Amino acid sequence: MPMILTALLILLARIIDVSLGTIRILLLMQGSRLYAALIGFFECLIYIFILGTVVQHLDNPLNLIFYSLGFALGNYIGSLFEEKIALGHVTVQLISKNCSHLLIQEIRSMGFGITNWNGYGKDQMERCLLHILIKRKYLPVLLKHIEIIDPECFITVLDAKKISGGFFGQDTFKQNSTPYTKRSFAFNMVKAKKA
Repeated sequence: MPMILTALLILLARIIDVSLGTIRILLLMQGSRLYAALIGFFECLIYIFILGTVVQHLDNPLNLIFYSLGFALGNYIGSLFEEKIALGHVTVQLISKNCSHLLIQEIRSMGFGITNWNGYGKDQMERCLLHILIKRKYLPVLLKHIEIIDPECFITVLDAKKISGGFFGQDTFKQNSTPYTKRSFAFNMVKAKKA
């Protein structure tokens, strides 16, 4: 087999191997042990193949460079793939000093459940705290809505490993839900002040 073809095969196999490792770890964190074990089996097969090829040709620095490059690209591609498949659920916590009523109204109109309560910040000013549990794939759309309605909102996103009880309304999420525009936001602010 030509030297460059071997190096390219090592690169491709290493990218696949590391990308599978990223997905396997994600599945383990989500509690999907069976799928993680299955992916781990194929990940191990690919790794043994690559390692065997590299060890047999240690005299070729190109193989070592492509092996390392495959590891780096595998991490990058694996993280992109993880974002695209967006498995599992996340908890979004918001702290809003402005526009909390608009946030609650908009997020509930999208079909998400919210728990809200009041708290106090360092300056002893009252803040509205919002707690939202959503499927990870809906996170970008939700964040876009939040940023338009309340750009100063403090946001944290945490992985949710186990869910039990409560209202979980993402199945009613409106896929064609369009985010607020500045114009519609201004209109709703005026409407809210009149109420």
